[in-house]
Amino acid sequence: MDSTPLRKVLELERQREFSDTAVFGGLDKFLSRWAAKTEGTINKPVVLKKFRQLQLDKTGYSQLDKEQRKAKIEEIISAIDEIEAAITKKPPRATVASAVPVAKPKKKPVLKTAQGANLDASITTIKGISAAVAAKFNKLGAETVRDLLYYFPHRHLDYSRRKTISELVEGIEETIIANVWQVREVRLGNRRSTEAIVGDETGNVRVVWFNNPYIVKQLSTNQQIVISGRISIFKDQPVFESPEWEILEDKELVHTGRLVPLYPLTKGLYPRTVRKMMKGVIDRWAPEIKEFLPELLRTRCKLLDLPQAISQAHFPDSVDLKDRARIRLAFDELFLLQLGVLRRKHHWQVSQPANPFKINTTMMDKWIKTLPFEFTGAQNRVTTEILEDLKKSDPMSRLLQGEVGSGKTVVAVATLISAVDNDFQGAFMAPTEILAEQHFASVCNLLAIAGKPVVQEDYLHTYSGITGKPVTVALLIGDIKGKRKQELQKAIASGDIDIIIGTHALIQKDVSFKALGLVIVDEQHRFGVAQRSALRQKGFSPHLLVMTATPIPRTLALTLYGDLDLSVIDQLPPGRQTIKTKWLTPQQREKAYNFIRKQVAEGRQAFIICPLIDESEAVQARAAIGEFKYLSAEVFPSLRLGLLHGRMSSADKDDVMSRFRNGELDVLVSTPVVEVGVDIPNATVMLIESADRFGLSQLHQFRGRVGRGKEQSYCMLLAENPSEIATNRLEIIEKVQDGFLLAEEDLKLRGPGEFFGTRQSGIPDLRMARISDTALLEMARREATLLFEKDPALENAAHKLLSDEIARVWIKKDIGEQS
Repeated sequence: MDSTPLRKVLELERQREFSDTAVFGGLDKFLSRWAAKTEGTINKPVVLKKFRQLQLDKTGYSQLDKEQRKAKIEEIISAIDEIEAAITKKPPRATVASAVPVAKPKKKPVLKTAQGANLDASITTIKGISAAVAAKFNKLGAETVRDLLYYFPHRHLDYSRRKTISELVEGIEETIIANVWQVREVRLGNRRSTEAIVGDETGNVRVVWFNNPYIVKQLSTNQQIVISGRISIFKDQPVFESPEWEILEDKELVHTGRLVPLYPLTKGLYPRTVRKMMKGVIDRWAPEIKEFLPELLRTRCKLLDLPQAISQAHFPDSVDLKDRARIRLAFDELFLLQLGVLRRKHHWQVSQPANPFKINTTMMDKWIKTLPFEFTGAQNRVTTEILEDLKKSDPMSRLLQGEVGSGKTVVAVATLISAVDNDFQGAFMAPTEILAEQHFASVCNLLAIAGKPVVQEDYLHTYSGITGKPVTVALLIGDIKGKRKQELQKAIASGDIDIIIGTHALIQKDVSFKALGLVIVDEQHRFGVAQRSALRQKGFSPHLLVMTATPIPRTLALTLYGDLDLSVIDQLPPGRQTIKTKWLTPQQREKAYNFIRKQVAEGRQAFIICPLIDESEAVQARAAIGEFKYLSAEVFPSLRLGLLHGRMSSADKDDVMSRFRNGELDVLVSTPVVEVGVDIPNATVMLIESADRFGLSQLHQFRGRVGRGKEQSYCMLLAENPSEIATNRLEIIEKVQDGFLLAEEDLKLRGPGEFFGTRQSGIPDLRMARISDTALLEMARREATLLFEKDPALENAAHKLLSDEIARVWIKKDIGEQS
């Protein structure tokens, strides 16, 4: 029995909304003729009885209403399905989903490459990749054949489970194997498209490919195809809209019936083309990649072999293998990262011994006792850790981490005093001029408490009575011009200046030191390895202390700063308050303004933070300049407002901050330049515009600008139309005050790259690793440390491939090697 003509007509009748116009003369006439013709082809009595019970010659279709016609067609199709199943003695397919049968190819297709090509050859050596196509891949970071192997899909669509047509569910990614009953070109939305009717033993379904008429020529009637895609409902009928498809042949499926990779794309690259090309690349080149991890390590950690991991990361045979592939490749990234930073630390400490300091504990205790506050237990602990490091001939390499207000600066000054007491110079580098100026003021204030001011010139102060000789402190920043700058540089070179505070200006070629023994870098993630290494070259082999106010989860700190020992000030001074935090809707803006007026009337001050300097339609955030004009004229005409942004000169910034600190301004409108370091004890209100534009850690840094005095402080967050993720962030910051907890949440929401705002300089990219995967991270650190202890130079023959891989991954990254 051939039901194809019947099915085609009934499907067309469905499409025409049961209008009885699918065939000339109406459906009653067609059914009667088809029934008479088909009855003679049925040989089995039982089946023939069922067929006659249908009474296709007496349906009375033309007399039925629309709903009755729809039901009648469903009844006919269902009956025909059963009859055909009975004829072929095949029961209808079970409703339980089964894996798509994929015939493995007898021989994998070989992607042709130029003779003599290797993994490091240009991708243009692969047949089919022209210079123009290669340029598009280059934009995505793929320049060599090896790069393509590591050009991983950003996700997979699970098309591995087959359904029958009768089991299809709306809105779900589904896979079917079906026969093509009809295929034709149609116009949909005024665009040439392809429409097909396909069917299996349980029914038929419509498939459309919008704006793609070419598929008509690729499909033919009675062909078996695999279709994978999302089911939609159109006019009460299921339909596949622009699904992936493949003709079912004796070869491995690429686009359907499996876990299908979705690759990052750029203009001019298309999913099917890239996927097909990548299948050839993986089949040809994955087996060629050399395994660099020692066999014992792989066995101990239960890791896949590298060729298999790369193959399964692209075209996995199962979800389990996909996950195992990610674990292997993520382990590689973290393991190589750990070995790299261990090598950097080893190079720092072994290649050039430092000058050990003699710690004058009597002098140090005397200075600490003069301070108007007591050290917290955490400050005492980290100061001891630092001073112990300074006693060694191995140069100190330590990260000092502490919340805003935890007292890092006073610990830094204690370290600097120790350097001066040992006749060495100390360099203190900040990320911005405004912070360098603030550090200069803070250091001078702390020295002035115990010492006597002897000299107070522009950018240079001298204090006596602290160490055995006067301590001279200077500020060196880009804004200092002409003769004064030359005078300071000369004094640094001659050793007349003991403590030099500055920005990137400290690593310029025209700045030299006489005896640089200590380097302190504030907010390390804003500098990176290159600047840090360049500053080290100014001295023989200075001790290094890196400070950050950004709470960094321990796992992340140990990963990114694995070359630094970790000290944490995890205790705030007594009396530090909880800052009341509230997320406000745009409708509550006036309420926020009234609150600021009330606080100012009580003698307090306020910050208003905006994310951009200039108006930008692309980023709907209120810019500081425009906001300042609006607030001054319209909202707070009776208050004294100041403006601070990154494009102002250092002198102008200093003037504004001085006026704000001295109480001459009521409200400071600022861009994120105020994020870290600025200390105004009388400021009690922080209003953050477009708060949804910032991450949790940055919002926490802003919030830390207030609450530095005795009065209750407040942080108000305004967001126009936050996304789901931004809403989540705002809800968290309202409830959580602990910076380390917020940092953990920030990592979950944004990942390590966004966590720092800019890519971590000197660190290889992490593609598969998730910093939140603590167990894998710890395993990588453990294995890297174990290996490094046994063979730090990787000279063992068994580690040759590993050594080559580290050199390849860290090439141009490990600036420390050049020092």
